[in-house]
Amino acid sequence: MKLEKILDQLNSLEKGAFIKVINTLVSHQKHSSELDSIVIGADTNLKNADSLQVAEVFNKVSSAFGEYILEEYTKTTSQLDILLDIITKDGNCIMRLDWFAKLYDDQIRRQKKAIEDFKKNVHAEKPTIDPLRIRDYRIFAECLRTAYHNDEKSNYDPKITADEQTILDTLSSNLELSQDEVTMIKYSVLGITKDSIDDVVSELKDRGLVFLSRKTSTIYVADEVVAILRKLRGREVADKFYRRVLLQLREPVINMVCRKHGIDSKLPLQEKIETIIDSGISFSSLLKEDIHKPETKLVDRKKVIVELCDDKLSIVPPIKGGSLDDKVTNLIAYFDDLYQNERLGISASGYERLMVDIGEYIPSANKIIKSNFQLQDEDVLHSEYLTEYNIMPRDVLELLPTEELVVLCEARNIKTRGNVIDNILASYKDSESLFVENYESLGNRDLNALKSNGIFIKEAEIGVKFESVTKFIFSGLGFDVDEKLRGKLNTDKDKMDILVKIDDTDVVLIECKTVKDSGYNKFSAISRQVRSYKTLLEKNGFNVVKILVVAPDFSEDFVSDCGDDFELNISLLKASSLLAIYNAYKEHPSKKVTIQMLMKDVLIQEDRIIRALKK
Repeated sequence: MKLEKILDQLNSLEKGAFIKVINTLVSHQKHSSELDSIVIGADTNLKNADSLQVAEVFNKVSSAFGEYILEEYTKTTSQLDILLDIITKDGNCIMRLDWFAKLYDDQIRRQKKAIEDFKKNVHAEKPTIDPLRIRDYRIFAECLRTAYHNDEKSNYDPKITADEQTILDTLSSNLELSQDEVTMIKYSVLGITKDSIDDVVSELKDRGLVFLSRKTSTIYVADEVVAILRKLRGREVADKFYRRVLLQLREPVINMVCRKHGIDSKLPLQEKIETIIDSGISFSSLLKEDIHKPETKLVDRKKVIVELCDDKLSIVPPIKGGSLDDKVTNLIAYFDDLYQNERLGISASGYERLMVDIGEYIPSANKIIKSNFQLQDEDVLHSEYLTEYNIMPRDVLELLPTEELVVLCEARNIKTRGNVIDNILASYKDSESLFVENYESLGNRDLNALKSNGIFIKEAEIGVKFESVTKFIFSGLGFDVDEKLRGKLNTDKDKMDILVKIDDTDVVLIECKTVKDSGYNKFSAISRQVRSYKTLLEKNGFNVVKILVVAPDFSEDFVSDCGDDFELNISLLKASSLLAIYNAYKEHPSKKVTIQMLMKDVLIQEDRIIRALKK
């Protein structure tokens, strides 16, 4: 769940610890004009800011937030490594307090058992772990023990300094130890204790990592925070994307990864995949090293990754990179961007229909989804519920056995030739809603982004479709988009895009422009065009109270020129702003979007309108 949405659900006391942390980070920042304008708008104290402003400020200081958490994380006596593994796991962004307590208890219990088994195996007469790997474990354990206890020689409390932690991190990386292996060695050397759940939650809350709603006894972790913490733990991609990649690999390759990291290769395939993910094995190391035989040449390793990205994952546009390192780095960047801006791929209504049908034709689905994402509710097959956990339709389908998906396909007359998951997603699209969800990409004429979200359209058709979706959005906001009047008044020379009727005589004229790669900047052309439309309307007895130009972005000169033209009364509305207003309106349908809200600015600021809708 996004930070802004979480903040909207909490009172000032429940947000207090987080606000305090962010205020402290802001005070130490070298301010940019953009950050200053947000903070000053909140009277220099974020306690007075609305949720949108706080979220904007957090995004500006996110790097500093990561550094602040890193300082706490490197304290060896802290259990943040264990706790971060819980709160960053897919499906754990919303947890009831009792469920979090259970996950923490389970994690400590598993860790203790794993440590016990690990010690027995390492010291066994015939260990199942490769002797060279045991040597690596012992090297790291001795270095860790020395770093922790060497302060005692100077009569100080034992600890690991930030410099020592950096050395240990470098050592673990070069020994190719997974996070799970590092954690196991750490607690084998230092021991592990179970803290009270109140202390654990307080620690997380006071550091600004989680929010606790006392009213509902619910813990929230913002998506923006999860992204930072995951990188801190060395988890380069979200679990669901890691799983997506592993599912494309042959089982013998999965077995090779398991043997290298001490995972039982005799486990069922799905269990091996989940164990690899849970073990914290580096995603980049897996793609560069673990899935290849030691003697495989660098050029052949790159070919494997190219095939994985282009053919098996069908990523569009293709992942760039001249070297293996570049290719893997860009794949991680692709998944990172996908996590931050992920769309459903089908419409919201299509997602709900899919969940209903999965529940009917795949009885085991509820249990599979609930288990893999550690969801605490019993009935989880609801699109709105899953979307709050950032679980998308493809994420659900990837967890279900292929033979079960075939059953669904046969029941719903969906073709089974080719990629079954792609076929299912295609059959549950609701085109108009899907175009709304991809409105910005449509305005930017971004064919690759549209294709990656399941929209296939010719470039020549984009302008007309952008206009059509804009009409749909304005109608959805409650405006009277009068197509009959527009059709009646349009001539061969003057063809208005959208006409909104306010009353019998007052109208709003809306002009839609798509533009690729840069902001719209053709003021002379647009001014001639809308002036001609305005004259046409006035000749027919209508008063044009406002002219709106909708485009993905505008150049600074264009905004300035529009501001200087008092005759036409033009306001500019970015596609992203219109979409944000539309989404906010859907969440608060009792409020009304009025034409007065669109009259004030030359370049309309959506945050002012959104705040009005939330009041």
